[in-house]
Amino acid sequence: MTSSMRSLGAHLNVFAIESFMDELAAAAGADPVRFRLAHLSDPRARRVLTEAADMAGWDTRGRRDGTGYGAGVARYSGIAGYCAAVAQVEADTDIRVRRLWLAVDVGRVINPDGVINQVEGGAVQSASWTLAEQVRFDRDTITTGGWDSYPILRFTEVPEVAVCIMDTPGEPEVGAGEIALGPVAGAIGNAVADAAGVRVRDLPLTRDRIARAIEES
Repeated sequence: MTSSMRSLGAHLNVFAIESFMDELAAAAGADPVRFRLAHLSDPRARRVLTEAADMAGWDTRGRRDGTGYGAGVARYSGIAGYCAAVAQVEADTDIRVRRLWLAVDVGRVINPDGVINQVEGGAVQSASWTLAEQVRFDRDTITTGGWDSYPILRFTEVPEVAVCIMDTPGEPEVGAGEIALGPVAGAIGNAVADAAGVRVRDLPLTRDRIARAIEES
């Protein structure tokens, strides 16, 4: 078994849910964002998804070999802030997230800069979890014994991150901590599938796992 050094249920669960939403959209022959909007009744969730897609130029995005786009959306723990993410990924000799666009609704905003910092930091951490981080085991013990042997996203691999805070002054504040982790994972997973043409369901989404999926497809 493998996992990141520290993870959240939301990260893993939303990755699975949003990956399957894209698979359902593909089975229906539908655009992934429009498919989600067709099945979302919560107006706040619809609003952040629409905004993130607009930020990324979803409807006018170009098609280039090895480049893919993916979306993800969730309300944290079903009761807190809303976040939608769109990822641009390059999958050539390696997997690299180039850009992330996020729209968030956390109700009344007391400290906008703090919200942006939380969302940006969560987006980068989620990218690292999704692409690289895992604790390794053998039959007896953990073999990833320290940070020197633990894979993590490097500064040179950090994507560009853009965040939009939705104005919802009539709603109570719900906090911004950790709201980006699930949607970003889902968006990256869907962008990798879009770029590589295969779906990888195990995290992290490493080059070896994607190559294996291509061989088996």
